[in-house]
Amino acid sequence: MKTWSAKPGEVTRNWYLVDADGQTLGRLATRIADTLRGKDKPEYTPHVDTGDFVVVVNAERVAVTGKKLDQKRYYRHSGYPGGLRSRTLREQLDRRPTEVLRKAVKGMLPRNKLSRAQLTKLKIYAGPEHPHEAQAPQTMTIER
Repeated sequence: MKTWSAKPGEVTRNWYLVDADGQTLGRLATRIADTLRGKDKPEYTPHVDTGDFVVVVNAERVAVTGKKLDQKRYYRHSGYPGGLRSRTLREQLDRRPTEVLRKAVKGMLPRNKLSRAQLTKLKIYAGPEHPHEAQAPQTMTIER
């Protein structure tokens, strides 16, 4: 018996819609990362992008537990000496709520070229509207 491996041209991709309203950030990011990688499909192959597209709406209403709103910090560096800047999760949700979820999902993907391709299949929107109605995304439910 031969081992079967998925080929990039044979992969069928589905579109999923996720409502982040009231969802816990880490649990939501884990489920999205697994869907982007294709881990929930029987034809999953580690070295081939077998994942699906994920559209996330209401990213600004994502929930976190404990004191993370004031204690969790996001860092960035300008490249110049003394150029380290940081924001709390509360400030980041006010300014760029989509980047909070994108960074959480990116941290759960492998660090290689394949993950960069998988991250392009993630579409995040702060509000309830999205421009992907033509793809007819299926609603993905995430247990709380």
